[in-house]
Amino acid sequence: MVHAAELAAGNFDQRVAVRLTTIFQAMPTFWLIIAWFVLWIGANATIAHFDPLPWPLLLTLASIPQLPLMIVIMVGQGLLGRKQEVQSEEQFNTTENTYNDIRQVMQHLSAQDDELLKQTHMLVALMKAAGMGADPAIAAEEKLEPARGSD
Repeated sequence: MVHAAELAAGNFDQRVAVRLTTIFQAMPTFWLIIAWFVLWIGANATIAHFDPLPWPLLLTLASIPQLPLMIVIMVGQGLLGRKQEVQSEEQFNTTENTYNDIRQVMQHLSAQDDELLKQTHMLVALMKAAGMGADPAIAAEEKLEPARGSD
């Protein structure tokens, strides 16, 4: 959305550069230029000999638009590359937020572990004071043993 807003807010030159970049970086444009070369050379070799070898008119007509188009495409690529920058920044922020959330969860779990250990030590101390032994499982078995023996 940020990139779309930036493109919409762009001036006329930026919109033209982006549009020409999307047109000239497409495969149909490549095939159109190849077809133009083949037709030009084919027509020159068979039908009309208007451009003798090594086809200086063809080379001139193909070379003249290259410099301005190269500049326009570079500007357009820079503007379109901004989208990747925005996406990368958003991905970085999302990752940072995820790491912060994980850190908070881990701190919470550590606090819970500490509290459980504290309560376990307190229970063991209370059981020792009551004469039940240090281990609750052993204490429970000791209470059951006399009851089983009397059955």
